[in-house]
Amino acid sequence: MGRLILTIALGIFATLLFLPSSALAGARAPLPQERKEYLTESEANKIRDAYEPAERIALYMKFAEDRLKKFQYELNRKVQDRRRAEVLNNLLNAYTGCMDDAADQIAVGEQRQADIHGALKLMKAKGNEFLDILEKLEQNGAELETYKDTLLDAIDGTKDALTDVDNGLKTAAPPPVRRKPA
Repeated sequence: MGRLILTIALGIFATLLFLPSSALAGARAPLPQERKEYLTESEANKIRDAYEPAERIALYMKFAEDRLKKFQYELNRKVQDRRRAEVLNNLLNAYTGCMDDAADQIAVGEQRQADIHGALKLMKAKGNEFLDILEKLEQNGAELETYKDTLLDAIDGTKDALTDVDNGLKTAAPPPVRRKPA
């Protein structure tokens, strides 16, 4: 046991020894409420302000749709930016991040026993729509080689999110039943 602790301590010391001093000066653990890099400050505030998982799922789906539309716009632009490949890949990564975060909210909703059925139905409909677009791009997208790997990640992420939706529809707490007053 003592050797293990010594080994860990030496590993930490060696890591700190080789880090530049500028990295140590600003080093801190990320806060859970920090803005995700693919969200604008306004979008991050909307997510932060939405307490219920169903609201957050709807927002993430809106943001994912926005990224996908921007991707399609950039892909069809006649005037090409010199950073075109970077822009296309960043938009697809941002789309995937939104889908992943929406899927994460399913577990939060189940844990809180919140009514997320409406949000799950929205996510399923939008997710299937997004998957169709992505699969068409995989088949015959312009400049496919510049974003193929990121596109495949987006397709996998969307399929995973849809699987989470299907599981969530089966396991999430049922919506509240309104009873008529007697």
